[in-house]
Amino acid sequence: MSATGDRLAAPMAASTPAAGGYAWAVFALTFGLMLSDYLSRQVIGAVFPFLKSDWGVSDAQLGALVSIVSVVVGVLTLPLSLLADRWGRVRSITLMAFVWCLATVACGLASNYTQLLLARAVVGVGEAAYAAAGAALLAHVFPVGRRAAIQGAFQSAGLFGSVLGVVIGGAVAARYGWRSAFFVVGAPGLLLALAYPFVVRDYVTPALGAKGRARLPLAHLVRQVFVARSGNLSFLAFGLQMAIPSILIAWMPTFLHRCYDFEPRKAALMAAVAVLAAGLGVLFGGGLSDRLSRGRRRLRAVVPAAYAAICGLLLMAGFGLPPGGLALGLVFAGAVFAVAHGGCAVAIVMDVTHPAVRATVTATAVLGASLLGLAPGPFLVGLLSDLIDLRTALTLAPLVSFVAAALFLLAARSYERDAARFAPAGSSGPVNSLQ
Repeated sequence: MSATGDRLAAPMAASTPAAGGYAWAVFALTFGLMLSDYLSRQVIGAVFPFLKSDWGVSDAQLGALVSIVSVVVGVLTLPLSLLADRWGRVRSITLMAFVWCLATVACGLASNYTQLLLARAVVGVGEAAYAAAGAALLAHVFPVGRRAAIQGAFQSAGLFGSVLGVVIGGAVAARYGWRSAFFVVGAPGLLLALAYPFVVRDYVTPALGAKGRARLPLAHLVRQVFVARSGNLSFLAFGLQMAIPSILIAWMPTFLHRCYDFEPRKAALMAAVAVLAAGLGVLFGGGLSDRLSRGRRRLRAVVPAAYAAICGLLLMAGFGLPPGGLALGLVFAGAVFAVAHGGCAVAIVMDVTHPAVRATVTATAVLGASLLGLAPGPFLVGLLSDLIDLRTALTLAPLVSFVAAALFLLAARSYERDAARFAPAGSSGPVNSLQ
């Protein structure tokens, strides 16, 4: 970054939330980049028919264009998030956004499948640590009492971006060609990335060790990510519950086509409605948690437990009943709670760990979600569908929500004690120096 950029991105004090107008400006830009992130990630699905027609690629090759981004994000999220905590969130976010946006534009310039696959891999490199670094910045500029609401709203951008990526990409590709879809999706993010360091100021990374040392050995930093029992239980609960939205996105169109006899276009549209319902749930779920937990700190982890349990009950009933309006309504209602725990879980793990490792903590949650829920969920449902049938598989899948609910309840037992160690100045507990 230039000297001018450094001045414009001057660090902020680590312990004081920002003023309202500035905080919402940070949120708007960070939310916008999250939309760009998922627009770039999901637009590929909209151009599958065009790629198959132009290049004659197989379905396996098309699937690889999706999987390569998730694989790269999963591999790089922890190391790049740790670098973001050390190098600076604003600089890291700006660089990452330029990488994924330029890589998305490069996808439209690819002349063969190999070039497109490599460009998609670079998209994953750019996106690997963005969610973690963005969440860390938002945790700084907003007060603790609004943390779950803000983190939930931030995560909802991923779901909304996924829907928009398919809708916008399909419309542009049909009218102007598949290459134009990548240009239209990738270019706006470049403008946001350009503006980001001129508006957003980073915060000074708090000292993590004795004698004010902000940078300690990697092994010590990693230990701090797992220092709290409630945080570790929340990692597991968050990851397991994330299997549900992944399953809904992957299998709802096929379920509606097979069990409701919807033609594919209608099935896809109805599935998009379910994803939007999940987006609304994560958007408002964190805010409700913030309100309910004021003065009753333990409810910080009890509320996401309730979300997970309600989700499990509604989805099991919806998928288990004979096809009809009531059953479909229950499925959509369950989708509202599918990711409502997201902002709550991220808030919990941030509350109980040192501010110096917030991006790394969020990256750990992302990694856990990938390994425990996002990746295995759709595969296991497909496996059960082959052995039994899809409707039964989807009826059994929400059992994982009850496991997540139990883990959140266990986290509630130690949350208050863990959070008190890192309470901000002026609250009920001191900030631990983590010697």
